Amino acid sequence: MNKTFPWAVLPLLAGTACTQTAETARPNIIFILMDDAGYGDFGCYGQQKTETPNIDALSRNGIRFTNMYCSAPLSSPSRCGLLTGRHAGHAQIRANDEMTWRGDVWNHEAMLADSTLEGQAPMLAGTPTLGSVLKEAGYATGMVGKWGVGTPASESTPNKMGFDTYYGCICQRQAHNYYPPFLWNNDRREYLDNVLVCPGTGLDEGADPYDEASYAKFTGNVYSPDKMYEHVLDFVGEHKDEPFFLMWTTPLPHSPMQAPKRWVDYYVEKFTAAYGDEEPIAGKGYYPSRYPRATYAAMISYFDEQVGGLVAELKRLGIYDNTLIILTSDNGPANNSCSSTVWFDSARPFRCGKGWGKASLREGGIRMPFIVSYGSKLRPQVSDRMGFFPDVMPTLCELAGARCPETDGISFLPTLEGREQPQHEYLYWEYPGGDGWIAVRQGKWKGLLRKVKKNNAEFELYDLDADPREDRNVAAQHPEIIERMWEYVTSSHESNPNPLFDMEIPKH
Repeated sequence: MNKTFPWAVLPLLAGTACTQTAETARPNIIFILMDDAGYGDFGCYGQQKTETPNIDALSRNGIRFTNMYCSAPLSSPSRCGLLTGRHAGHAQIRANDEMTWRGDVWNHEAMLADSTLEGQAPMLAGTPTLGSVLKEAGYATGMVGKWGVGTPASESTPNKMGFDTYYGCICQRQAHNYYPPFLWNNDRREYLDNVLVCPGTGLDEGADPYDEASYAKFTGNVYSPDKMYEHVLDFVGEHKDEPFFLMWTTPLPHSPMQAPKRWVDYYVEKFTAAYGDEEPIAGKGYYPSRYPRATYAAMISYFDEQVGGLVAELKRLGIYDNTLIILTSDNGPANNSCSSTVWFDSARPFRCGKGWGKASLREGGIRMPFIVSYGSKLRPQVSDRMGFFPDVMPTLCELAGARCPETDGISFLPTLEGREQPQHEYLYWEYPGGDGWIAVRQGKWKGLLRKVKKNNAEFELYDLDADPREDRNVAAQHPEIIERMWEYVTSSHESNPNPLFDMEIPKH
């Protein structure tokens, strides 16, 4: 049964005054962005080791997308594409840029003493974002969590990019510690009751790596996701009587492995019974962990519990049925000294591990879990509609009656309403890390160009219907499709003034 949502007839000009009734009230919007969660990390997408009953419930009562992609395989560029609706060939930010010319930016003690060392490359002042366009349309706007697309001193902070309120870590390096000495509350630091233990710190000399007590110094007094969750609930409560847009950009389950003990203990018992004792890790670059697998599962289930708590609060406030919730992740699963993602098969049915997940344009690096829930208003279904993060801007603008800036996306509101859905001819990505990557998706075909910076011009081609794990390169059998892929690259790539972001496209 098709449903036409009542706000679809609202004027589409931002700032247009209208009297809202319970039947025509514009929906609240909560966009939940996890960090490094893979396509296969939730039960509704096939995960069997980690329990996610609340996320699974959102999927069961809403729409689970199976062909949705992020805008880039790494944090900063993915968030830029999401916030602005631009794909990586047009985006301002196309890789992580820590702007190391400022000083010792990886020194957490120096960053604690000097906030000018925080943050990543910024977006240009005045860039239209999800926050600014929805704020212009009359929404109360807030963000809680990780930012990663600016510095505290730049014009690219959440408050200057359209969000009325912000709480979290502006700098993504600060998110590499779940017991940080401070978080940002709008434009000021809020200091927490935590002693700084710099990432990269190891166990004390002579400590027993099999003794949990050896890891005590890596647990502080205030777990940052707890504080973030408090602000999520506060924002919802404060704006329950007006349309609001909330982005909850949790750092979970990005490394390091740090989670509440009750959840770690739960999975230690569960995994030990099923698989035996697990080995500790040194966690180089992050922190050691006695139980890395149990802790990774604990981080996801802890967040799932928070999602359930948010839904319960929306119901208690009587606004659940008028709140659209989207849940996804910024890029695929990581492969580092903390990672257990291969053990969890976190990108299932796609590959993960080095070269196949995060920081790659393989399916495991960019195909995302993507769940849309809207109280009882959606027909529960699984959608194979092909899309990516740039689609979010036009969708939310259409949903909210906001003026949409120029984007590379197509609204998927028709899919939510059960109407005929316009489709992408193709999707495009480029990523200048790892010797340079380009990817194109058209229908079942995935074109992949690696080592772009080494002037490689040999496109690989995969039939994702028959070969979702990208095992069989069939480029030689389809030269006409490869030629079409090159046409898409030519029409999609624009140069970028930041040399860390730009790539010269090889001639073919």
